[in-house]
This record gives sequence, C-alpha cells and structure tokens, in this order.
Amino acid sequence: MGLKAGIVGLPNVGKSTLFNAITKQNILAANYPFATIDPNVGVVAVPDKRLNYLDKLYSPKSLVPTTFEFTDIAGLVKGASLGEGLGNKFLSHIREVDAILEVVRCFENNDIIHVESNVDPLRDIEIIEVELILADLEVVETRFNKIGKKAALSKDKEVQKEASILTKLKDSLQKNIPIRRLDLTQDEKNYIKSFNLLTSKPVIYVANVSEDDLFSNTNEFVDVVKKYAMDNNAEVVSICAKVESDLCDMTEDEKNEFLTELGCSQSGIEKLIQASYELLGLKTFFTAGVDECRAWTFKDGMKAPECAGIIHTDFERGFIKAEVMSYTDLEKYGSEKAVKESGRLRLEGKDYIMQDGDICYFRFNV
Repeated sequence: MGLKAGIVGLPNVGKSTLFNAITKQNILAANYPFATIDPNVGVVAVPDKRLNYLDKLYSPKSLVPTTFEFTDIAGLVKGASLGEGLGNKFLSHIREVDAILEVVRCFENNDIIHVESNVDPLRDIEIIEVELILADLEVVETRFNKIGKKAALSKDKEVQKEASILTKLKDSLQKNIPIRRLDLTQDEKNYIKSFNLLTSKPVIYVANVSEDDLFSNTNEFVDVVKKYAMDNNAEVVSICAKVESDLCDMTEDEKNEFLTELGCSQSGIEKLIQASYELLGLKTFFTAGVDECRAWTFKDGMKAPECAGIIHTDFERGFIKAEVMSYTDLEKYGSEKAVKESGRLRLEGKDYIMQDGDICYFRFNV
C-alpha cells in the first residue's frame, strides 16, 4: 500500500521545481528508479536505512522498497473549482490521494513574479483552501440534490441518514470550514469515504524557502504558516525546492556530502515522506531472504493477518501464524540464526498487532 500525496499550490511558488526534483529522484540508487505513470505523477522509493542493512546481510536477488507517489495538480488559480486554468482537471486527480502537500511560497525574489503580485503565504493558503472547499461543495450539493427530496418523503433510514450527513457537510463548507475540521463520528467518516472529498484529507504545508533561510529561525513568512497550521491542527515542513532540484543531479556520495555541508541529515523530500507517514499513522514491516528483501507499508494498529493480506489476499485468508523478529534484534545479534538462538524469534497469532520494523515470515494454508 504505497502512499499517495497530492501537491497543490499557486503558480510560481516553487511547486513545479519541487515536483520536477521529485520526478528525477532515485533515493535508493538502482533499486527503484523513478517511474512515470502519468505526465503529472511521480513515484519514488521511500528511503529506509533498515532496508539497506537487510540488503548487506542477505545479499538478495531483489531489493524492493515501498513507494511514495506524488500527484501534481499544476498551478491552481482563483476559479479553479469552476474550471479556470487547468484547475478542474487536476482537482479530479487529487481525489484519490491520501494526503495533500500544499506548497507555500516563503521567499522573496524579484525575478520570480508572484501570481498575486506579492508574497503573502496566508492569503495563498486561503485561496487554495477556498478552491478545494468549492470543489467539495459541488460534489456534496450534487449528491444532496439527488436524494434530498427522496429523504424528505421516504421512511428509508439509510437515505435519511445520508441526507443528514450531507446537510452537515454542506453547512460546514458553506461557512468555509474544511471537512477535516468537523467532529465526525467514525460511522460518518466511513459513510463519506467514497466521496473522496478534498478537504477531508490531511494537509502538510510545505514552506518553500530560499537556500539562505533553510536553517534560519527568522523567516517571518514561515512563522505565519506555522501559526496557521497550529490553529488548524496541521503539519509544516520547510524545504528549499532549489536545493532539492540541485540534489537530484548528484550522485549518492555527492548528495550526502552536500547535505552534510548544509548541516542536514535528510533531504526535503525525505522529510516530506517522513512527515506524511507520521501524519497518516503509517509504519513499515519487512520480508527478508536470499531471494528478496522488501519493505511493506501498513496502517498503525493493523493485525498480522491484515498485514499478510497486503502481500497477497491468500496470505490473509489462510493465515496460520507469523514468524516475527524485530529489526532491532536482527541488527543487534547480526543474523537470523543468532536471533533465534537468543530466543527473540517469535510465533505470533491472529491477534498480534504488527509493529514498525517487524521482519516477518507468514505461514498460511488455502
């Protein structure tokens, strides 16, 4: 279950520079090259040093990281929800993503003209928010118009229930309140899941700064974005799209040296992936052997059979047991055999809740 994130932003905020850098990325060199699905979709490997360790230990025929998919929505403008520019087309693409990464310009540069004439991150955020809200409102109102009269005349509880939920959503959107800020029950969340509403998705604000401001704590634009994000229970990641663009043309050694000179242990893209994982409650388990070492993404709280089903539905259907050892133990003892001899290799049943870093072998019978 690779993660999907949609990148949004106004024109000339650095979004295209960031996306172009992403599409050139090859974080685990030679293991998972960038793949083009559509002209506006890029896939990169999720960096994980644990997978590199497994590669050295097992020397597998195949090394497969989990992936992160970025969908670019081009530069949104006022009226995008009504079809202005290319907004309407790209808004439809974003409905399938797990999270939204909103790039916000937080740098001054007279050579790069802002579409709204001056740099104002709060205004830019509000423009994007309004367009996403209007797009959602159209979806909700269209659905409500189809069932509203039926709900008023019918005694069907399911129809009445949907009408009630749609009314709640419509009232919120008409007040410019995104769906993610509503206090919805789990039942209501499940009910509207198929609508793929844009404003129901979690947001990470990507503060695009200049190279000089990348490690500065004095950028007033970033402070504004952080304050807004805090008030709206959202995350902020500061990056420099230009630096990311420079990194993608470097070898792995050059990249590491460049990041060290900047006093940074991770690239901005790696920070985005990590923040997205945390935001969405995602973890990683591994399967390892001489044929293949592979990373798998799962939702925090998933049980062993569900995680087995990520590999293949037959694994979940016929699940018997899971042989489990932690990555920490494998690194500590140095081999599978040593982990087993130390008594740290476990057999887990159907109620076992998978942990980040678990290395598993699933026993099943169908």
